[in-house]
Amino acid sequence: MGKRNKHDAVDNIRFSIGAKLVTIISIIVIVSLGFITVLVSWLVQQDMRITAEENNFEANRRSATEAEIVLVNIRSNSRMLLQTITTRRTPAIVRESTEFFFTENPHIAAIFLVESPGSDQLFINRQFFTARELDETLAGSFLRSQRGVFGRAMRGETVILNAASHFSKPVLALYFPWQGGGLAGVLFSSESLNNNFGFGVNQSYMINTDGDILIHSDFALVQAGENVRNVDFIRSILNSPEQSGRQLIESDSSFMQAGGGTGNKGFFATAWETAKPVVLTFLNTALEKINGLLKTNISIQLRESRQDTEPVMMRKFIAFTKLNIADATVITGIEYDKVFEGIAATTRLNIYLTIAVLSIAVIFIWFFSKRISIPLKALAVAASKIEEGIFEIETPRPKSSDEIGMLTGSFQRMSMALNIFGKFTNKDVAVKAMRGDIKPGGSQKYATIFFSDIREFTAKCENFTNVYGKEASVRIVHWLNNYFSHMVDCIKKTNGVVDKFIGGAVMAHWGTAYSAGSPRKDAFNCIKAALMMRGVLYMMNNERRKGDHSNPEISIGAGIDTGFVTAGQIGSDLRMEYTVIGDPVNLASRVEALTKPLGADILITEDTWNLVGDQFITEEMPSVSVKGKEKPVRIFAVVNIKGNNKGPHTLAEVQELLGISYNPRSH
Repeated sequence: MGKRNKHDAVDNIRFSIGAKLVTIISIIVIVSLGFITVLVSWLVQQDMRITAEENNFEANRRSATEAEIVLVNIRSNSRMLLQTITTRRTPAIVRESTEFFFTENPHIAAIFLVESPGSDQLFINRQFFTARELDETLAGSFLRSQRGVFGRAMRGETVILNAASHFSKPVLALYFPWQGGGLAGVLFSSESLNNNFGFGVNQSYMINTDGDILIHSDFALVQAGENVRNVDFIRSILNSPEQSGRQLIESDSSFMQAGGGTGNKGFFATAWETAKPVVLTFLNTALEKINGLLKTNISIQLRESRQDTEPVMMRKFIAFTKLNIADATVITGIEYDKVFEGIAATTRLNIYLTIAVLSIAVIFIWFFSKRISIPLKALAVAASKIEEGIFEIETPRPKSSDEIGMLTGSFQRMSMALNIFGKFTNKDVAVKAMRGDIKPGGSQKYATIFFSDIREFTAKCENFTNVYGKEASVRIVHWLNNYFSHMVDCIKKTNGVVDKFIGGAVMAHWGTAYSAGSPRKDAFNCIKAALMMRGVLYMMNNERRKGDHSNPEISIGAGIDTGFVTAGQIGSDLRMEYTVIGDPVNLASRVEALTKPLGADILITEDTWNLVGDQFITEEMPSVSVKGKEKPVRIFAVVNIKGNNKGPHTLAEVQELLGISYNPRSH
């Protein structure tokens, strides 16, 4: 058979995934959005906005007029009473005048007069306090507690304050100047204003110059003494030289959300709330039929909005009017979305039509998506495994002739290639380089270097050749692969990196591409790996049959040194490998060569011993002179981990356990 033309696979695509998705999505968008666009285009929203602004401004004007009339009347009536009292001071006339006044003005709780310092007079409407089950002393305590405003009133200013927090009732305090530099104060109920201000979709509230809410449909805000001066649009209104105005604002302030209604949902959200039960019932009924056919269990649920528990941004048309008394300001607002509630019915119908179209489309998309989603999910899982460095994966056989089938086949071939590639290089390092954890170039690391070599390796290979002839190379590779598999496993379990294999030698390092967190931990892991290799080899040798030329016993020597090395991707543009270079590499290799003449299997240098010597049982060996070193190098034989009751506790026991022959007189 000839080579398959790569264009053949493309030509065999009958109906591409792109065409499928474009066709389905285009139908949904054109049908649903087309209806919405045509219907909404007929709505004259600008006219409704102008009308809403005019109505809101008129509502504000009426509320401001009502509030101003109430305040002016209270001040005028109080002045008339005080004028009568101060001109005719006989007790009988004072009593009759106050009783008549409070009978005609039952909403007034008390009147306070200061003609001169120390001449405070308080007239209390006892019926007011009795009807509301309030203590009469609250009047005097509040009026006297606000001495900070006395100076303002005496200088000719009329001041209005919120007293609701003091009385736990909607009560306001009005201070105004009196003859001869004195002042007067009135406590009165604001219940009627609160009720009138909160009526209808246009919500009104009144504030004073300090930004305190005086009147609001939500009494909790009034009672809490809410201050809104720091709200941007309130601050701009208070600082504005204009007596009245209107604007569109956006704020998340909680005092704007009182007054009931649909809040910030708007006509779209209101329509959806109405349609949601019908839509969910319809969709779940359709899905139940699909579940029966496909033996699945799919349902649709919608999470409740969090807008009822968290502040949300709210747009409002607002109008304001500043009163001619007490510098109070009345603000009236209507929610932007409520203005367009009149077209909610049309929008609701539009949503019904869109949902119906989408529901039908969902059924078709479901059957199409199974041919797409299942293989794509399998490929996504396989891709995540490859990203983790797992190249031995299985992907489903391609069942279609579109792009998904072509991609699945290509993915299978790619994973096979990566699996083979991973065996020719250090897979873990390659994965880290792929993720960007290892950057091109070198970096200085304080690492621990490990070298091990099979003793009498050349002689063993020659014995393979003498016994098996042409088959010797195959048997040698099998023998070595078995040995290297166990050694590499010890290195990986201790977070080390296998650098390379050189004949029967293994080079590895700790603290380079990976680190346990500190040079001390890395050095400990390296020696621990060497001890694990000792144990594994001991078990392997015990399981070998004596005289088996195809699987001879293996003894190794290991040399370990710690120090600064240069680690990085070294090589050419065509081939690179992650390795380390430096004096510790050379010293570890030379120390490994000393294991046999010194009668030990694991030797570490003084630098390594200084790091972790307290964690291992070691015996110091004769110092050796090494090329490039001015002083002899101290080396130590590793016996065991301290505290480990199993295994040898002296070098002599190690030699006896491993069958190492050593004659100290010859060294």
